[in-house]
Amino acid sequence: MYIAITRDIQVTALPDFLPEQSDPASDRFVWSYTIEIANLGQERVQLLSRHWIVIDAYGRREEVKGPGVVGEQPILEPGETFRYASGCPLSTPSGLMKGSYTMMTAEGETFDIEVPAFSLDSPLSKPTLN
Repeated sequence: MYIAITRDIQVTALPDFLPEQSDPASDRFVWSYTIEIANLGQERVQLLSRHWIVIDAYGRREEVKGPGVVGEQPILEPGETFRYASGCPLSTPSGLMKGSYTMMTAEGETFDIEVPAFSLDSPLSKPTLN
């Protein structure tokens, strides 16, 4: 489990390798990940957009930007959480993801919150020390 807190908003990431959807012979490795966003603060916020950076074992980098997450732009009142699951394919048996969400307060102020960097490790990858 990976956790980051920015401006009283906690983002928790939990990745999981999916061997049944992966095909190592074809250089296809697939992970699911669950993200939970918890509003620990005192103001209402809305998630407007996402910015992901995905890096494979060779250091190749892909950026993904877009509105919302899984087709939603959730509003979180103080004390509320929002959870969703998504997936990520790679052509290498390991990699990492990190990113940010753009949030907006009820007053219209926008700010970015950190999505913690998390490892995408399959049982097929050799452990490395970083």
